[in-house]
Amino acid sequence: MTDNPPRGGFARFVRALGHGINIARLVIINVVFFGIVLLILGFALRGAPKVGPDTVLLLKPQGMLVEQYSIDPAARAIAQASGQPVGQVQVRDLVAAIDHAAHDPRITRILIDPSDLQFGGMGALEDVGAALDRFRAAGKPVIAWGTHFGQMQYLLAAHADEVLLDPAGSISITGLSDYRSYYKTLLGKLGISAHLFRVGEFKSAAEPFILDAPSTAALEADKYWMGGMWNTWLDEVGKLRHIDPATLSQQIDALPTEIPAANGDVAQLALKLHWVDGLATREQVVRMMQKHGVATDHDTGFRAVDLAQYLPQAVDLGIGKPRVAVIVAEGDIVPGKQPPGKIGGESTAALIRAARADPNVRAIVLRVDSPGGAAFAAEQIRREVVLAEQAGKPVAVSMGDMAASGGYWISMNANRIFAEPDTITGSIGIFGLYFTASDGLSKLGINTAGEGTTPLAGAFDVRRPLDPALGAMIQSTIDAGYRQFVGNVAKARGKSYADIDAIAQGRVWTGAQALQRGLVDQLGGLQDAIAWVAKDAKLGDNYAVTYIQPPTSFLQRFFLGAGNSASARALASLGLQLPKSWWLAAPKLLPEISWLQGARAGKPVEYAYCFCRLQP
Repeated sequence: MTDNPPRGGFARFVRALGHGINIARLVIINVVFFGIVLLILGFALRGAPKVGPDTVLLLKPQGMLVEQYSIDPAARAIAQASGQPVGQVQVRDLVAAIDHAAHDPRITRILIDPSDLQFGGMGALEDVGAALDRFRAAGKPVIAWGTHFGQMQYLLAAHADEVLLDPAGSISITGLSDYRSYYKTLLGKLGISAHLFRVGEFKSAAEPFILDAPSTAALEADKYWMGGMWNTWLDEVGKLRHIDPATLSQQIDALPTEIPAANGDVAQLALKLHWVDGLATREQVVRMMQKHGVATDHDTGFRAVDLAQYLPQAVDLGIGKPRVAVIVAEGDIVPGKQPPGKIGGESTAALIRAARADPNVRAIVLRVDSPGGAAFAAEQIRREVVLAEQAGKPVAVSMGDMAASGGYWISMNANRIFAEPDTITGSIGIFGLYFTASDGLSKLGINTAGEGTTPLAGAFDVRRPLDPALGAMIQSTIDAGYRQFVGNVAKARGKSYADIDAIAQGRVWTGAQALQRGLVDQLGGLQDAIAWVAKDAKLGDNYAVTYIQPPTSFLQRFFLGAGNSASARALASLGLQLPKSWWLAAPKLLPEISWLQGARAGKPVEYAYCFCRLQP
C-alpha cells in the first residue's frame, strides 16, 4: 500500500487557476452567445414597419447628396444607432423610395423638408426632382416645407405642389460662382517654381500655381458655362413656380434693396414674390396633414414613414431576372485600387470587368460624377468600357453633377451618353505640373551640385532648376496625351479630329451646351439611361437593376445591420445612445491643392482634371 503524494500549495493554486479560467471562459462564451441572440432578434424585429392607409412619406434628408457612400460602414452604423444623421444621402435611395411610393396605395402624399440637404451640383438634384414629378404625375401631391432654403434646396422644393416656409425662415438665392485662390506670389516668396505643361487654351485647372488672377480665356469659359447653368436654374424654377424667368432674374437681382425694404423679413418677402405659397410653423403643417384626412399618429401627429423605414420596401431583389448593372464612378480619378469616394483606375476597371463576366448582367450603366484626375487611370477605365461593348453588353453613361476632363475620358466610348442640362462636362485637355525649389534652397544658403551618368540623371531632382530640354520632353508627352484624348473622342463620337479640337482645348460646357456640340447624345437622368440600355439589350420590362460596387466584409454588413436594428433604435429611445461619430471633412480653405496627390517630388503626372466645382 502506498500513500498519495502530499498536495502542496502550488498544486492547489494551479487547480484553482484552471477552475477560474474555465469559469471566465464560460462567462465570455455565454455573453457573446446571448449578445448574438439579442442582435439576431433585433434584426428579426427590424423588418419593414407596417405602413397603414393614408400614410405620408416623410423625407427629411440630411447631409451631402451623393451617388455612393464614401463614409465607412462602421461610422454609418454608429451614426444610425445613436440617432444622428449619417452625413450622406444616396441619390438612388431617394429616387427608389419616391418611385415606389408613387405606386403604393398606402402612401397618399410626400412631405419633404430639404433644409438640411447639401449639394455639390445640380445634376443629381435633377434626378430627385424628376422622381418627385413622377410621383405627382401619379395623382399624388407633394408638399415642401422648411426653415431655410438655399438656391439648391429651393430648386428641389419647387417641384412640390405647395411650397411652405417657416415664418421665421428664409430663402437665400445668390447665383452661381467659381472663385479660386492663386498662389504665384506665395510660391515666389518661398522660392518654389511651378512648371505647367498643358494643351488647351481654356485648360485652367492649374492656373492658380502660375498666375495671381484668372486668365482672360478662363474668365470667358467660366462665364459661358456658369451662365448656361444659371439660365437653366431660372428656366426650371420659373416653369415650376409659374414665374417668367426674366421676372425671376430681376427679383433676385433686386434682393439687396428688397430685403432691407421688407425690414429683413425674408419669409414675408418670399411670400410677396410668390416664391412660396404660404408661411407655416411645424405645428401648422401637422394640422394641415390631419385636415387632408391623413390618419393621426400619437408620435408625429399624423401617420408617416421616413426614408430609412420605407426604403427596404422599395428594393427589388430581382431574383431570376436579367440585370442591368449600375457602376458608380464618383470622385477624383486616381491610380490603383481606391475606396468609394474616389475612382481607382484598377478598382473601377475591375467593377466593369466583373459586370462583363457576369452572365446575368445584360447591360451596364456607368454613373459618372467626376472632375477627372490621372490620365492613365482614366484610360484603364475607358478600355474596360470598350471591352464590355465588344462582349455584346450595351453600355450607357449617365452623367451626374459633373463628368469633365477625365470624367469625360471614361465616358466617351459608351454606346450612349446621357447628361442633365446642368451637368458640367467637356474640359477635354491635358496638363502636367512639376515643382522645383532651387531658388528657395539658395535663399537658405543651400546649393546643389554633382555629376550624372546621362543628361537625364537627376533631372527630376526638385533641388535643381528645370532643364529646358527636360521641359521640352515633358511638353511633348502632354501634346501626345492631348492628341490621344481628342483622337479617341473623335473616333467615339464619329467626328473628325478638327471638329473635336475646335470644341476641346480644355473648355467646359454644360450638358445642354455639350448636346449642341455633339459631346453627349441625350438629355436625361439615370432612369433614362437604365431604360435605354434595357431596351437596347431587348430585356423588355422584366429586368432588375443592381449596383456593382466594392464588396463589404461580413463584419461591415453586420455593423450596418446592427446600427439600423430595432434593438438599437429602442436603446436610443431610452437615452442609451452610442457616442457621436466624427470624420474629417475635405479641406475648404485651399481647395485648389486637394487634388495634387500625384504631384509629388520627382513624379510628374499627366492630368485630365477640371477644377470647376460650383460655389452656390
